[in-house]
Amino acid sequence: MNDDLEAIYRNRFDERDLANKRILWDVLVRDVFQRYVPVEGTVLDLGAGNCEFTNAVRARRRIAVDLNPDTVGFAEPGVEVLTTSSDDLQDVADESVDTVFTSNFFEHLPTKDALAATLAEARRVTRPGGALVVLMPNIRAVGGRYWDYLDHHLPLTDRSVCEALGLHGYDIERVVPRFLPYTVKDAKVEVRPFMVSAYLRFPLAWRVLGKQMLVVGRRR
Repeated sequence: MNDDLEAIYRNRFDERDLANKRILWDVLVRDVFQRYVPVEGTVLDLGAGNCEFTNAVRARRRIAVDLNPDTVGFAEPGVEVLTTSSDDLQDVADESVDTVFTSNFFEHLPTKDALAATLAEARRVTRPGGALVVLMPNIRAVGGRYWDYLDHHLPLTDRSVCEALGLHGYDIERVVPRFLPYTVKDAKVEVRPFMVSAYLRFPLAWRVLGKQMLVVGRRR
């Protein structure tokens, strides 16, 4: 499957989808995720993809990790791109990262052993008290649509993610079982900043439209 990464993602998102994602992430970082990333610290994005998060977040050092060689072309100047697997961050020193962030990535791992190895490596590079922020589909909310994408392998819920983080040295700080909608792909309307901001300010809507979970852990 790794050999097909470039083709899968080039075919999956057209220019309209990519534009919608950039708008979405600019607001998400500003209104939600920046609080977990120190401006003078280091952030590492596991499964950075097209670098929407990494490009939008403010940090002294930004590291994007992805096996897809196309990722380097999406990273803005100043972002370090590591084309490596999530369980082999050998170019990142022990306890040198303030925040590990991952969005829509854990479901692409092939097994729970691969998830465990990834979490062990994330813990190694994160300083004590640093954050691991996980955003991903919650199979409890998504149901069968989880399997609409060929590269989805590992079904997880908010409870199983919390259990995995606890086993690998993280204390759970925040859990939102239903947070964001599943995807902006093929959205019927173009995403606008005010739409995203309004959604984030109305948690009751999350209970209906939210298909992705948010879990935040702190390294012990």
